[in-house]
Amino acid sequence: MGKATVSACGCRAVLLKSEGLCSAHAGEQTEMTAQSVNGWLKRFEAEGIKGLHTRPEQGRKPVMDCSDGDAVGKAIESGRQSVRAAGEAWRQSSGKEAGELTFGRFLSAPAQDLDV
Repeated sequence: MGKATVSACGCRAVLLKSEGLCSAHAGEQTEMTAQSVNGWLKRFEAEGIKGLHTRPEQGRKPVMDCSDGDAVGKAIESGRQSVRAAGEAWRQSSGKEAGELTFGRFLSAPAQDLDV
C-alpha cells in the first residue's frame, strides 16, 4: 500500500470552518462544494488528522500517466514547435482525450521532478 498523504484542500476546509466560515464560503475558497467541505469536516471530527489523509482510489483518475510517455515522445517528435500539434498527434495515436492544459502539465511534470 502506498504512502498516505494529507489532503491540502481538506486541511484548508477544516481550518476555514474552524474560523467560522460557512461551508459554502469555505468551498468557494477551496474550489469544493459545500458537501465536500462538510465531508472533510466529518472525517476530521471522527478520525482526527488521519481523517485528512487521502484514501486509495479517492479523487479523479488522471487522464495521462507514465504509460503515455512513449506516445507523447513520438507526438513531440512530430510537432516539435507546437504543444497544440503534439497534443493533437498524441490524441490521435492514443485515442485518449486531454486538453492542451493537461498535455502541457504532463510535459512539464518531469522538469518539476528535477527541481530538488
